[in-house]
Amino acid sequence: MACSSCASDAPAQPDPRWRRVLWIALAINLAMFAGEIFAGIASGSRSLQADALDFLGDAANYAISLGVAGLALRWRSHAALLKGGTILAFGLYVLVTTLAAAFGTRVPHGETMGGVGILALVANGTVALMLFRYRTGDANMRSVWICSRNDAIGNLAVVAAAVGVLGTGTQWPDLAVAAIMATLGVSGGLQIILQAKAELSSGMGEAELIAAPGLPKIAAE
Repeated sequence: MACSSCASDAPAQPDPRWRRVLWIALAINLAMFAGEIFAGIASGSRSLQADALDFLGDAANYAISLGVAGLALRWRSHAALLKGGTILAFGLYVLVTTLAAAFGTRVPHGETMGGVGILALVANGTVALMLFRYRTGDANMRSVWICSRNDAIGNLAVVAAAVGVLGTGTQWPDLAVAAIMATLGVSGGLQIILQAKAELSSGMGEAELIAAPGLPKIAAE
């Protein structure tokens, strides 16, 4: 599932070890996004394309945490707007193409789906294990770990879709998983955009923003 926690709210002086883990996680997620989107298009699998959305969202999450840590809230909000817009646009693309594919007859390659899904599970599992030690840290650290853990669960859904495609010889298991994951991506992108706009329009300082009850808060997944 695309991460809807705003990891741009990083501490001003983050743990150097945590930063190193984020750099590694960023590299893994960018590589998996590129590989999975290519495999998804080549194999005709919408669920692989939707799963690539998770890697894109997490890569943006990590990049924002690394790039804007310690900057003013206004700059972090602008960065979050870019992140939310990217996730929303890609989620809509996957959702629209999934709906269009429902009128076709092409059956995705179940073997490719299963193989790439297992590789994605290993990648997300590795990231989750690296972040495991920070699961009891501050809200930002916990949210990043929770997102990686939940993405591993999403990878299991892709593998299950692959088994369904191979077992039924139809595209419907693939489309069902893709639609769910793309919808979650669209929802996450909208949540990020709404909070970022609220932060920018409030004109508050960070401490005031956190204390304000009327502004939407993005909860960790």
